[in-house]
Amino acid sequence: MTDPKRWANQRAMLERLKALQDRPWTVALLLAIVTQALFLIHLDQPSVIMFDEIHYLPAAQALLDLSGPRNIEHPMFGKELIAAGMALLGDNPIGWRISATLAGTATVLGVFAFLWLLTGRMRAAAIGGVLTVLNQTVYVQARTGMLDVFLGALLVWALVLFLWAMQGRSSRAVWMRWIAASVLMGLVTAVKWAGVPYIILATLAFLVIRIRDARRAKKPILAALSGKDQPHWPGLPAIPAILALGVVSVVTYFITFAPAFFYTTDPLTSLSGLFAQQLHMWQMQTQILPHHTYQSSWWSWPLMLRPIWYFYEWDRGAQRGVLLIGNPLIMWGGLVAVAACYWAWFRDKAIRPLAVALLWTASLAIYVVIPKSIGFYYYYHPSSIFLCMVLPVAFLHFDKGRNRGWEEWFTALSLLMFGYFYPILSGAPLADSMGYLHWMWMGSWK
Repeated sequence: MTDPKRWANQRAMLERLKALQDRPWTVALLLAIVTQALFLIHLDQPSVIMFDEIHYLPAAQALLDLSGPRNIEHPMFGKELIAAGMALLGDNPIGWRISATLAGTATVLGVFAFLWLLTGRMRAAAIGGVLTVLNQTVYVQARTGMLDVFLGALLVWALVLFLWAMQGRSSRAVWMRWIAASVLMGLVTAVKWAGVPYIILATLAFLVIRIRDARRAKKPILAALSGKDQPHWPGLPAIPAILALGVVSVVTYFITFAPAFFYTTDPLTSLSGLFAQQLHMWQMQTQILPHHTYQSSWWSWPLMLRPIWYFYEWDRGAQRGVLLIGNPLIMWGGLVAVAACYWAWFRDKAIRPLAVALLWTASLAIYVVIPKSIGFYYYYHPSSIFLCMVLPVAFLHFDKGRNRGWEEWFTALSLLMFGYFYPILSGAPLADSMGYLHWMWMGSWK
């Protein structure tokens, strides 16, 4: 016989969960608190500089001191964000990495917001946010003083604003959101030049959607250029929008170089010097680099063939390691989800699955054409985030009411996998110098 009190408690819990469906801000706040707490736990492990922090932390300190240019092969904004953390909390492991933790939390919230806007479903948004926490690359990058976590966070939020603008109802709202997205795209590029292709992709996506809208309305193709009577981005004419995206992003990018005019050694003194620095950056970005132990090719990143040991040393009385490696269930399962999303388009002409699948594909294809002599697994960071968008959308599309709960099972197993790898993600104490072998599924992981 059913216990009435127990039944009442279960019913009350279901009612509370149902109420959250209409309270995205509450869910987002809870997600942010849990995520930030996770990123902060033992943030000072390891207690010394690891991997490419050796390039960016001195550059950040030089910005604080205005002593002179450092790490000039990359733009300045990511190092400015690291410097802000150091200014706030000091030249120590917490200060080095605190800004990265905030960017990691922003990434998780950005995925949540993107999926909420795209699908209108709390289920998909919440699953996407949680998977982003658990995908492991975000966790490691959010606890490391490097640039890629800032690139990922700003990029995701730029996409959120583009999507929000797409759904705007008034010309003023659409323009404000479009300009804000353009500013963020400029900041993405000001972290790393890898952001430039996304500006091009955003422009192409805008034009393709406008042309598709014109064809569906049986209007001339040139109608796509108008801002009137548009189902997407109403009140936003195409040519002014594209010009605004270009101008605003470029101006934003150059504004981030302002500190370089105040260096005590080798300051920039003119705009011509600023432009000359961009040429020098291009030369450094495209130079032929020597072989690196952890270099890998773009095609190997989805397969996760060559992760990177950011740290593996004796620190604070214990052997510790930090391995940049994705969650195998999410990374490999995400590839199946990409294929499923393409199948959803082929079979059902489903636009949302196609959009997220193309987003992941384009983020990887960028590195096929970027003129870099060598690559590294951390370049896959944006793509790994997009997989956390693809998975919930695939689950949502193929869930016809008979398979409710597959998302939850997948997320629960992802949590178990995250827990399994946690010791070598977080710099936790290991048994001995060979303790890492427990997690080495492939010889190339060592």
